[in-house]
Amino acid sequence: MAVYVQNRSANFEYDILEKFEAGLALLGSEVKSLRLGKASITGAYATIKGNEAFLIGAEISPYQPKNTPKNYDPGRTRQLLLTREEIKELTGKIRKTGLTLVPIRIYSKGRTVKLELGLGRKKKKFDKREAIKRRETSREIERSLKK
Repeated sequence: MAVYVQNRSANFEYDILEKFEAGLALLGSEVKSLRLGKASITGAYATIKGNEAFLIGAEISPYQPKNTPKNYDPGRTRQLLLTREEIKELTGKIRKTGLTLVPIRIYSKGRTVKLELGLGRKKKKFDKREAIKRRETSREIERSLKK
């Protein structure tokens, strides 16, 4: 299982309560570009419209910039492949508790490209400050132990 792209700010910005795995509907050149790591999912989010789920705000650069179609949009909305039951479950949780679907990473599973979605609640400012303090103290402890 190779990880192509990670959203490092997802765990800092959100409290991830639950994780889901979804397939991505991609073009062939987008898959090649992902394998080279030419993508970004920071600032992206997933939404549910009707009975379908979509990934919005993810940037996948063209595989060969001079050989891409003229109408190719790197930031286009991509469809997520989820079952009806998963979509119903996610819809209920999003509407009921006001949670957000955050993409965490894009990886390969066999021959398919998968997206790991996190169902998360946005952190408050003081929660982020606590995380920074914890990180800094653990770094100081590691430094002192090395000496």
